[in-house]
Amino acid sequence: MTQFILYNAPQSTCSQRVRFVLNSKEIKFEEKKLDLFSGDQLKPEYLKINPNGVVPALMHNENIILDSSVIIEYLDDIFPDVSLFTPKSPVLRAKMRWMIRYIDEIPTPAIRFPSYNLAFLPHFKSMQEDEFIALANSKPLRKEFLLSMGRTGFSKADMDQAMDKLSRAVVRMNEWIDESGGPWLMGDKISLADIAIMPVIVRMDDINLDDAWKSFPNIKLWLENIKKEPAFKITYYTGSLLTEKYPHLAALKNNKSI
Repeated sequence: MTQFILYNAPQSTCSQRVRFVLNSKEIKFEEKKLDLFSGDQLKPEYLKINPNGVVPALMHNENIILDSSVIIEYLDDIFPDVSLFTPKSPVLRAKMRWMIRYIDEIPTPAIRFPSYNLAFLPHFKSMQEDEFIALANSKPLRKEFLLSMGRTGFSKADMDQAMDKLSRAVVRMNEWIDESGGPWLMGDKISLADIAIMPVIVRMDDINLDDAWKSFPNIKLWLENIKKEPAFKITYYTGSLLTEKYPHLAALKNNKSI
């Protein structure tokens, strides 16, 4: 029997964090891919695993570990001898956790706004209003988020606020690299804080929001470095990027590069 089962979705930013750590530590795991648009995460059998109806969820033997930040810390705790991502110093460990709290509070939720407006909105526009309301009401954690978006997309005010948060996060990230001496957020070793912010920066790069760091070479170098990590390519297998699923986003990215 497989010791580890990961319930996740290829394009889920939080799932990508966990896959990166599992792959970095060369932990063998069974991947259960959930189709979020089909509502796999809301089926009774999955809600028994994660009552919040979101991904990822990790099953280790009979134990269920939830929340991507918790999962990546858990994996680093139980496999400290392979690719340790947590500083040994209690002070630095506390600083890393503080960074992750900021990442979870500011850029991680903010990236959902442009992601939904640019990629997912056509799916919701095609739904009937009552069908959309029923879908929103079925989401334990995302009900208010979807109702705020509606079938016409988030307002300019909502989008401006999200983009402001993403821009501020890039500035904060640049400050952390400057303070630590880089090339990673905490210095010369990659940490869980880097892995926590990774999906946000990769998503921004993928959907043409990389202008946010055009004045910050630290971030450009950071992105180049994390893409060189052996676990990156395995984590971002084909279908993990929005531009690989949505042709209109791929066309926008290609036009920008011309």
